Amino acid sequence: MDTKVKNALESLFNTFASLEQVSAQKELGKLNEVFNGGADFLQKVTLMDAVFDDAPALDPLREITFDLLLVNFFAEDAKKLDADYLDSEEWAAIEEETLDRGTELLNLLLYLNECEDEDIEPSLEDFLKEFLLVDDDEFQDEHRIYEDVIANQILMDSSLEEIARVSRNLSQDSEIRDIFYPLMAYFYDIEPDAQAIKEFSDLSEDPAFDAAVLSLLLNFKS
Repeated sequence: MDTKVKNALESLFNTFASLEQVSAQKELGKLNEVFNGGADFLQKVTLMDAVFDDAPALDPLREITFDLLLVNFFAEDAKKLDADYLDSEEWAAIEEETLDRGTELLNLLLYLNECEDEDIEPSLEDFLKEFLLVDDDEFQDEHRIYEDVIANQILMDSSLEEIARVSRNLSQDSEIRDIFYPLMAYFYDIEPDAQAIKEFSDLSEDPAFDAAVLSLLLNFKS
């Protein structure tokens, strides 16, 4: 299991469980076994879903965990397969089957991996323009999905309170709404102190979920 993924997964579950006051250690142990196991990707997805099916209190973390499972596959499992596996028809079929799984957090995790590889400090502008290529005519799907983020880049010069206010006022149809607040807060301050993290939680509509996602991002490192 990739070290960054392990740290992120543990932070996600421990933070959520603490704030939501639910048990998660047994489920976290099972998920660690799934991530570390030798099953193929779709089998791991099935095993992961079984853990959440048996623990409905943790279901808000299901699709975020899928994102981490996919990142772990790229970082660890794919190394054991043919060099061109990710270009194969088999992988294309898997992508098609799981098209509706996961969240846009996946892109941010892949971006953070790239930042580490290239020794770049993460920034919202770099994420949007250099990684997602939202200004490129060929990537207008990304522009549409991240429209609310693109339109609110000025929040990087504002405050957590303002980020939270904008987040609350996003349309329920926004494709980025679920992770808008932790995503923007992360880029606003990639090394927040304890007081800033408390303020983030206090301003949240869904403190357990938002704080868990932010904790994941802050701890997605070796």
